[in-house]
Amino acid sequence: MELLRDSYIQDIETLALGLLQIGAVELRPTQPFTWSSGWKSPIYCDNRLILGYPILRGQVAAAFEQIVRTDFPGVEVVVGTATAGIPHAAILADRLNLRNAYVRSQAKAHGQGKQIEGFVRPGMKAVVVEDTLSTGKSAYEAVATLQAAGVEVMAVFTILSYDFDVARGRMEESGVPAYRLVPYRALVRVARERGVVTDTDVELLMRWRESPSTF
Repeated sequence: MELLRDSYIQDIETLALGLLQIGAVELRPTQPFTWSSGWKSPIYCDNRLILGYPILRGQVAAAFEQIVRTDFPGVEVVVGTATAGIPHAAILADRLNLRNAYVRSQAKAHGQGKQIEGFVRPGMKAVVVEDTLSTGKSAYEAVATLQAAGVEVMAVFTILSYDFDVARGRMEESGVPAYRLVPYRALVRVARERGVVTDTDVELLMRWRESPSTF
């Protein structure tokens, strides 16, 4: 079973172009960024910028909403990952008139010591919203936290996926599918068509996707 799935939006290219135009995605194949993991990366993604662009923000929310209404009409709560997934989850929950929550990367060291914030109860059906799926670590740790609390996680939603094998491994281990609005190859294709990158850059970008830890 394929666990990494595309959304139902008709024009992935329009959304990919929007990410490039607002600077939510920056491509620098010859001057790579350094991630917190130490990996060198030719791409940097900051989907928080989407919040400042109402049309693009609405397109993202509408695409997520269509997935829920088509495949997961029984969802009872929309859960964001801290921190970048939180606003997109809140917007989606509002569109669907559903409960909303979020999962911290770790439990609070004070107060009630919660890791899950918001209205979540055992037996509820949930979808998890992440802004970008890279290794899948934060998204699928949130999935595991919710499952440990008795929540049935039906899917992970993400705006952009790098489609790494390590993320696929986490999906397979959990059995929870991920729906992406923009696949990595589609983003690179649009960037090339718009002259953002060259053919040589595309080769580097695809080589990085195949082996990100050795780029």
